Amino acid sequence: MSTLVRTIFEQPDRDAVFAQHRQVVAALEAKFPAAAEHLDEAREDILAFAVFPKQVWKQIWSNNPQERLNKEVRRRTDVVGIFPGRDAIIRLVGAVLAEQNDEWTEQRRYMGTEILAACQKVGAEPDTNDADVTIGSISA
Repeated sequence: MSTLVRTIFEQPDRDAVFAQHRQVVAALEAKFPAAAEHLDEAREDILAFAVFPKQVWKQIWSNNPQERLNKEVRRRTDVVGIFPGRDAIIRLVGAVLAEQNDEWTEQRRYMGTEILAACQKVGAEPDTNDADVTIGSISA
């Protein structure tokens, strides 16, 4: 089932994303009606990434940076083992978060400024199809 759902995110364009979502819901209806209903109800949330430029889709629907950060916090807390109190945990996790913030500020960008500018235009420009650019109004 997860492989089927992943196919939604592997589509080449916005129209194909919406079409694949409809196909996945239809395919799941017979065997997993509750899952199909849930996917259908969550359509707007699941497909929100599709209104943005294609080059940022993966960054929008991926949570890899969050997973890496969680893994680093877990690794550091495992090294310490036992904490004398809540304040010690907060200091350690705060230090990890501050370190990560500095690293991202100075060395990396998850999305370039050009791509972010293109993303900001999504909500600012009227759609040429006489429909709002918001997900709620997409009839795909």
